[in-house]
Formats: sequence, structure tokens, C-alpha cells
Amino acid sequence: MTAIPLADLDLRTVLRPGDRIVAGQACGEPTSLIEALIEQGPDIPDLSLFIATSFSGLLTPATAEAFRAVSMGAIGALRALAKAHLLDVIPCHVSRVGPMLETGAIPCDVAFIQVPPADPDGTHSLGLISDHVLAAVRAARTVVAEVNDRVPRTAGERIAAADIDYAVEVSLDPVQVSPAPITELDQSIAGHVAEFIGDGSVLQVGVGAVPDAVLRLLGDRRDLGVHSGMLGDGLVDLVEAGVITNARKAIDTGVSITGALIGTDRLYRFADGNDRIRMCATAYTHDPAVLARLDRLVTINSAVEVDLTGQVNAEQSGSAYLGGTGGQVDFVRAGARSPGGHAVIALPATARGGTVSRITGALSGPVTTARSDVDVIVTEFGAAELAGRTLAERARRLVAIAHPDFRDDLERAAREIQRRGF
Repeated sequence: MTAIPLADLDLRTVLRPGDRIVAGQACGEPTSLIEALIEQGPDIPDLSLFIATSFSGLLTPATAEAFRAVSMGAIGALRALAKAHLLDVIPCHVSRVGPMLETGAIPCDVAFIQVPPADPDGTHSLGLISDHVLAAVRAARTVVAEVNDRVPRTAGERIAAADIDYAVEVSLDPVQVSPAPITELDQSIAGHVAEFIGDGSVLQVGVGAVPDAVLRLLGDRRDLGVHSGMLGDGLVDLVEAGVITNARKAIDTGVSITGALIGTDRLYRFADGNDRIRMCATAYTHDPAVLARLDRLVTINSAVEVDLTGQVNAEQSGSAYLGGTGGQVDFVRAGARSPGGHAVIALPATARGGTVSRITGALSGPVTTARSDVDVIVTEFGAAELAGRTLAERARRLVAIAHPDFRDDLERAAREIQRRGF
């Protein structure tokens, strides 16, 4: 491992023309390396950067001109790149990113990662993100690590110092994502979601207003567990209140499992040196065999729109690419099949200031989650339980949770499904 002061970092000695770079994402984004790439990238032809999400504010249509941005979706700042036609999207489940890096289907010549300083045994924890980081490290010709003394030391996945080619030592605040303001609409949706969460449930939640609103309603539950692709600040409140104990989980008893910490200093301080939170790769967090061992698993995901048969679009609205496949399908299937569990898709009934229904006769974008996998759809108007229901019955139930302003048109579409039977 070669240590390089940040001021002396010259990517022209590290990168080659045509290199495919894979960077840590979300709050594990190595911001000093991304800034160097933005500044020095124009001097190195034909670079590309794969990054799953970005919340740093560094990647903009102007700065991304130094390389071609690639992702599995348009989350965070990547939405602006997609709008400017500066983002190449690879449609894939998040659980497949690691395997595709290992086989070369997603090429990785250079890995940019963020880690805290090494522990006494000479290994680094992966800090705030562990999803496909080690897969990128194994695939890469060259590994460049931002070694940041403000990143928490977390339990779980480790990387040996010998696996790092260049270490850039910095002392920078890691990216933070503050909790979103919770509206009355969010609270209404969350109230219906919370009805599916009982004592001993194991939760998979994302970050955002609705997930945070759901977590705030769980203060009277007992022995909740966590097995999730990502966690936010809301976890801390429930652990400190004694609600999340993970005591009833058949596996990883007493430990919250995640692949990403997306939040603020409060979450990072809580996770630092805390062996009750374990960072794992998607090969574990999203693995069907692992998830199948979790009873009472309740998964909570979002959508752009849902059609009257239950098909879910979580990616695109017309010509605008807004989200991604992510881990939704992995967790929907797991929650729907878990004994005592549920898979919930939660979304507001309308968009664009109430002018567009998100319960639709036909999707305006791709099918992210098939109707054969869908379990429960929730809006502020209620919950539609779809598992085991005919297409005609699904249509009736989904009309009932649509916004009243759109129900007449939707009922006409539903009657056609009822007439045909499909």
C-alpha cells in the first residue's frame, strides 16, 4: 500500500485511458477521490464511473462531463444526470451488482472506496457502505482508498491493508442525509403500513419520509428485528427505546443487519464500534436463502405507480427516469413468502400536485416488480391485500385505495378487467 497525501494525488499515475471506475455509494462515497476525478478526469480519455447512488452534491451535469456516469438507477443526484441524458442505466437488482462485478459483466478496472483508519490487526472496516465494495475490490486492477478518520468503525465486512494499492488519508465529514420532513400525507400512509407490523417482526425499510413515519409509530411494539439493505437515523430511536432488540430473529440474534448506513452524525456515532449493527454485502442482505430463514419479515418499499393488476413501476414516469430496480424484488419476494410476514409497497395516491393518479389503468414505465410477486399496496386511503386475489378482485381493491378524484375512470378500467377476467 502506498500512502499519498491528498494534495499530491495525481490520478494520471493511477488511471489509464478507458478505465472503468467503481466507487462507493451513498454516505460511503469517497468524496475526495470523486473531487479529484472531476478535476483531473478531463486529462484522461474515455473514463467511466459506476456509482449506485450519490448524495454528496458533487455529481452534476457540469462535473460529469469529465467521464461517463453509469448506475443501476437515478437516485439522489443521479436523477439530474439522467434528466440531462448523462447517465447510462444498467437495469439490475442490487443483489446482482456484486456478482456482475466479479464476472466482469460490470467492468471494474479501478475501485474508489472509503474506509476508516486500520484497526490494530491491520484491517479496515468498510465504514458506512458494504454492499458490493469487496466485490469491486476483488475485481479491480487498482484499489484507491480514502482513509477518513471521521468515518465510523463498523462491525462486519473487512478489507486488509494489503488489498489497498493507494491510501489517501483525509479528515472529512462523510456525506450526511438528513431525515426528510414528515407530512400529514406521510403519516396517513405510515399508519396503514404499521398495521402489518407486530411484535417480533423483522423489518426491511429504506430511508425517507414514509419509512421514518412508520418507525415513529412502532414505539409500542416489542422485540422488533432488522434485516435491511439500508438504515437511517430512525433506527437509533427504536434501539434506544428498547423496541428493536433482534431478540426473536432465528439468525443474527441480537444484531441489526444492513449494507448501508444513510443518515447523519447521530447514526454514525451510534454505529461506531457498535457490534449490534453488522455491515454485510448484498450477497447476505439480499440472499434468498438467508431471507427465507426470517419469520415475520415485513418489507417496505416504494413505487412510482401501480396498475390495477398489481404491477409495480419503481423506475420511470414517462420519459423521466426517477428511481431504479434496487433491492425491491428481492425483498418483496422474501416478505411475501415469510411466515407471518408481508411485503408492502407504499406510495401516495397522486403525483404532480394531485393531478395524476399513481394507481393507474396502465403503467407509464417499466414493470419493476411483477404482479405475481406483489403482496400489499398501501396509499393514504388504505391497504389493498392482493396475494391470492383474482385480477378482477385486485382491480376492485386498488380502486378503493386510489384518490377519489380518479376512481370513476379507474372503475371503468376495472370493469373491463372484470368483464374479461384478466
